[in-house]
Amino acid sequence: MIAILGAGGATGGATLRSLATLGVPTRALSRDPARLAAALDDRTRARTEIHPADAADPDSLRAAFHGARRLFLAMANGPHQVRYELNAVEAAVDCGVEHIVKVSAPAAEPHSPVAVSRGHHLIEERLRSSGITTTVLRPYAFMQKLLLLAPGIAAAGVVHGAMGQARCNYVDVRDIGDAAVEVLTRPGSAGGTYPLTGGRAYSYPELTALLGELLGRPVRYLDLSPSELHAHLVDRAGMPDWLATHVVEIQQLAVVREETPDDAFQRLTGRAPRTLEAFLGENLHLFR
Repeated sequence: MIAILGAGGATGGATLRSLATLGVPTRALSRDPARLAAALDDRTRARTEIHPADAADPDSLRAAFHGARRLFLAMANGPHQVRYELNAVEAAVDCGVEHIVKVSAPAAEPHSPVAVSRGHHLIEERLRSSGITTTVLRPYAFMQKLLLLAPGIAAAGVVHGAMGQARCNYVDVRDIGDAAVEVLTRPGSAGGTYPLTGGRAYSYPELTALLGELLGRPVRYLDLSPSELHAHLVDRAGMPDWLATHVVEIQQLAVVREETPDDAFQRLTGRAPRTLEAFLGENLHLFR
């Protein structure tokens, strides 16, 4: 049995759907099981055991992990993420979980310039000391997050950022799910650390040029200072302060550390990752 903590999120949901396609026994965990069930497609819902669990409640985690031998751990970034994921690790130790696949982040280091990545480092360190076989997935920027740019592009043809000409790796969350399934179901791939990217890194000027070509009209990139972008995200986009800070930090990470594609996904799955062009093409109606 594979338990999925974070089944309602982007990567957890993608992993759950991929496992359901293969018919692998899976237990999806949620604070609101009815809401999760309603969000699943018919096939995934029929092939999935849905169980209540709250990452803030260690007793509920132990009940949810009972009988599971593998755990996919992918909590949403946020102020409580470290506490919640450490709760999950302790519950997994208590329940005899044998393999944990954790979704982490690039630059998961003790002195990372990205606060969320420092938190991931703490969780990874606890996993390494737990005695449980641990596989770490380190995806870069989700292509799906680009859909947040759609309203501004549709309304004004403008993308705001603070990366200058720096390139960013993008990865489709469906590929993250497919990579997770590989390491959850193929013992030979367990225990590694896998950076996950698409096949090409894009700067914002390159991204807006691509969008303009697909849309048949100009799309501009407005390069801001980090403080200007933070103010824009809070005041105009309505982001909470911690999330705006996180977005600025990851953009500045791309500025100070050159991002280039990694072939880990192809090595794991035997196929090329989904392309940004294909993803934008699927969702182009949102940008019009």
